Amino acid sequence: MDIRVHGPKAIAAERAAVDSVLGAPVPLTGHAARSRRDLLLPALHAVQSRFGWLTPGALNYISERLTVPPAELFGVATFYHLFSLTPQPPHVIYVCDDIACRIQGAEVRCAKFEAEFGPADNPVAKNGVTWRRSPCLGQCERAPATLVIEAGEAPLSYSLLQEEGLIPQFGQPRLRLLRRIGRVDPESVEAYRSDGGYRALERAIQLGPQEVIREVIASNLVGRGGAAFPTGRKWDAVAKAVARPHYVVCNADESEPGTFKDRILMEGDPFAVIEGMTIAAYATASERGYIYIRGEYPLATRRVDAAIRAARVAGLLGNDILGTGFSFDIEVRRGAGAYICGEETALFNSIEGKRGEPRNKPPFPVQAGLFGKPTVINNVETLVNVPLIILDGGQAFAGVGTSGSTGPKLFCLSGHIVGPGLYEVPFGCTLREVIEMAGGVPGGKQIQAILLGGAAGTFIGPEKLDVPLTFEGTRAIGATLGSGVVMIFDETVDMTDILTRVAAFFRDESCGQCVPCRVGTVRQEELLARLKSGKTIGTKADELALLKEIGQAMRDASICGLGQTASNAIESALANLKLPIL
Repeated sequence: MDIRVHGPKAIAAERAAVDSVLGAPVPLTGHAARSRRDLLLPALHAVQSRFGWLTPGALNYISERLTVPPAELFGVATFYHLFSLTPQPPHVIYVCDDIACRIQGAEVRCAKFEAEFGPADNPVAKNGVTWRRSPCLGQCERAPATLVIEAGEAPLSYSLLQEEGLIPQFGQPRLRLLRRIGRVDPESVEAYRSDGGYRALERAIQLGPQEVIREVIASNLVGRGGAAFPTGRKWDAVAKAVARPHYVVCNADESEPGTFKDRILMEGDPFAVIEGMTIAAYATASERGYIYIRGEYPLATRRVDAAIRAARVAGLLGNDILGTGFSFDIEVRRGAGAYICGEETALFNSIEGKRGEPRNKPPFPVQAGLFGKPTVINNVETLVNVPLIILDGGQAFAGVGTSGSTGPKLFCLSGHIVGPGLYEVPFGCTLREVIEMAGGVPGGKQIQAILLGGAAGTFIGPEKLDVPLTFEGTRAIGATLGSGVVMIFDETVDMTDILTRVAAFFRDESCGQCVPCRVGTVRQEELLARLKSGKTIGTKADELALLKEIGQAMRDASICGLGQTASNAIESALANLKLPIL
């Protein structure tokens, strides 16, 4: 393709930023140039990190080097909210005003920054700093959360509160998934191996690929990201796929409001994630892996990157792993602020340098996933269970929990709770037991509502506290475990305000590709605003009937899970809670 760009040529600094990702310019045309399209997102990150925005000259240079038409490049760049196509100050403070932070003082913090730096997104920043509101930053256990991004020759990203993720059970016996966090140096492969790390990979190689898959199937491990698909079946399908190559992808784009478990695992035990991926690759004859980490997780990204490099040096990634002839390597890819990229096919498109829009299914990822090839995709929590299964055996793993929900499970407790943080329990504990484990509601206040599963989950009332936290237990009460969110709202919370924020979240995060979701999320938000103001179209009963109709249309006709679940929390709140708008 003959690419012709108009506008400014890249200056030396812009070329250097792009070349740091793409390498020195060499003559490439046709397929050779197009085959590097997957470097588009890293190149955009390099420019954003250097200048604080995507400068026209740098965009033109990327377009020329990757032979991506300027209009198409613009479409990708504008898809992600962490990228800016207009000049902005080098220092940007992102303040989460999503539901967990909203009930813990986010508005107070926003007012503080407005007084100090002026209005949000102020182009005339004070002292080179501006601030903006953000959807969930995945720091719900330390709400209200703030992320600082500093652009320049030495770019830096960090949480305003830089303490490690909260593990209230630290030091307790019987922890499996969390046992190393806070105790073993997450940046030392030697420390990881001294604590038993990589014994599971050695055992997997002794067993052979087919036996590894049999153990995973016997464990009844299902995906921990919300979909709960059987992991062994997924691995088996990819292993048997004729097309080559095969890929392993770790979905670490944890963007569900209220969820932070994967962030804490990557920050505190990154080698366990890498070992789980490597075992998956061995079992499925995959030679290449990608970890797609959301852009709002700078510490997790640094820790995983460092762990990958250390594993390569130790002969645990790359060619001839452990001297067995098995080769596998991993790349980290950073997201740039798009909830929809947690959907597996949208994530594939993002890695490939396209807009993060979901694909129609079938074909499914096990048949045609990343780059159109058979792909295993699991989330972080799913993968860190794999070494346990290989070391203990699938049957032993299946003996923990219940017959329908096996193994340990991580729950993210936030909101009005004495001890927010990440908790590990065997499947089958009740909601009441987990809340009591976390100290209950502060100040002796009463629980008004609990959100299970995140913004795409379900609101329930306090009368459901004795529900077992299993897939089958929550299903029986019309709820879902989702991504492991348990968010508590005490009696002081204006739940109507929370519902309108949930509706705004889905409106903003819809990719807009399909009409049911693009229009339905807007109409849902408008309807809630009418109920809140009392200016209804017809009676309240008419509005509630319309809301159900909108929700059903989104469930039936949306391309992906975002539209299919966008009304879940709102409809469940209207059905299960006593709200003043009803």
